[in-house]
Amino acid sequence: MGVHTAYIGAGSNMGDKLLNCKNGISALTTTRNVVEKVWSRFYKTEPVDYKNQDWFVNAVVKVETTLAPLELLKRLKAIEREAGRVDGAIRFGPRVLDLDIILYDDWVTNSSELVVPHPRMHKRRFVLRPICDIDPKIVHPVFKKEMQALLDVLDENDQRIVEYRCDY
Repeated sequence: MGVHTAYIGAGSNMGDKLLNCKNGISALTTTRNVVEKVWSRFYKTEPVDYKNQDWFVNAVVKVETTLAPLELLKRLKAIEREAGRVDGAIRFGPRVLDLDIILYDDWVTNSSELVVPHPRMHKRRFVLRPICDIDPKIVHPVFKKEMQALLDVLDENDQRIVEYRCDY
C-alpha cells in the first residue's frame, strides 16, 4: 500500500488530560506500521457544541503509516477503549481520550465508517491551531485552502484556546 502521511488529533477532558493525550499518541506511535514524525504543542481548549463540561487538552501528531485508513481508524478506536473510553456517551461530551484522523494524505472519503478529512476540522480552532504548529501551509483537500487561512477566519473569542505549557 505504500507509506502515507496522516494527521491525528488527540483530546481529553477527563482525569489527567495531558497524560491521556500523551499516552494515546504514544500507543499509536509504538504501533507497528506507524512512525511518529512531528507533534504539535498541547493546548487547553474550550469545549465546542456541548459546553457544559471541563476544558480539553488537545494536540495533533503527524505520522507516517502503511496502514490503510480503516485499519488506522480501528487502531485509534482500540487505543481509546484501552484508555477507558466507553461507547454511548454524550455526543461531543466528556471523554477520557478522543483520537481522530484529521487528514490522510490528500484522500477524501465520506462513508458510514469514516469521513476524511475530518468533517468539522475547518470549524475547530483546537484542530487547526495544532496543525498550523506542524505546517500552516497544508492544503485542505476539499476546500483547497491552507490551514492557516482556515484558522484565520475563526473567531478567537468563540473557541478559546491557550497553549498548555509542559515538558514533552
